[in-house]
Amino acid sequence: MVSIQNYLVRGLLKAANKNKNVENHTVEKVRRSLNRLTLIAKIPRGVTYENVSCEGVNCEWAVPANLKHKGAVLYLHGGAYVSGSLDTHRALVGRIARASRTKCLSVEYRLAPEHPFPAGLEDAIKTYQWLLKQGYDHKKIVIAGDSAGGGLTIATLLKLRDENLPLPIAGVCMSPWLDLECTGDSGWKMKRQDPMLKFEFGKIYAGYYMPNGDFKNPYVSPYYADPSGLPSIYIQVSGSELILDDSTRFATKAKVAGVDIEVEVWHKMVHVWQAFGPILPEAMKAIKKLGEYIEQKTE
Repeated sequence: MVSIQNYLVRGLLKAANKNKNVENHTVEKVRRSLNRLTLIAKIPRGVTYENVSCEGVNCEWAVPANLKHKGAVLYLHGGAYVSGSLDTHRALVGRIARASRTKCLSVEYRLAPEHPFPAGLEDAIKTYQWLLKQGYDHKKIVIAGDSAGGGLTIATLLKLRDENLPLPIAGVCMSPWLDLECTGDSGWKMKRQDPMLKFEFGKIYAGYYMPNGDFKNPYVSPYYADPSGLPSIYIQVSGSELILDDSTRFATKAKVAGVDIEVEVWHKMVHVWQAFGPILPEAMKAIKKLGEYIEQKTE
């Protein structure tokens, strides 16, 4: 059963996005909008934060007071590859750290259009290698991310596999953007149901991230990759968001390739609803499940 709070969140997002159009779109507006949106989520208690430079990449540890496990979560924030930061995702990462009883390292990877592909992927790989150099066991590391960060999570797993580097134990994604070509049927089927995403903006952000238009590059759009040999993957996605098919179609390919992958489709949620905790009961339930999954992998 969908909560009353969820209907309120959907209504607020729909009203906020009503007058947004391509003509008045700018990257600066997108960044300001995400900054304002994420102010809704308060920083959780029982988590301390520590800034750290990982091979020159600005990162931040979220360390829960209930820390139990020696592993780590490498977190890649969302924001369509053009926005997002340590600040915008601090609350969400802190809740994941607390739910999993595991340290989370949030990465402030370089953003487009100033730094298009492969800058973000390079920063993710560099930070993962930094963790290994610090003595973290790759079998106790989980790479996680939301939206574009979810796509970057899978791209990072693919790159690590292709470079014959030690793979993490698992990947965790929330509403991942896996097809920048935007070919999924849900892109038009969910147009009226998704109060947060707009199809035409996806094409713009994709162009910022991959200026030459090679959207089928598997490190840009993991949907087009051969997923063979990837570690376990857990995905949470809404059944009423534009990029639903990114997750379901990728999961079909991954299962055929022998990958241990689980996709949970949540009813009537907004894109990356987990970020709306604790005002949204479904967000806290989803984070609890994420935490349990991560804890099983890092203990």
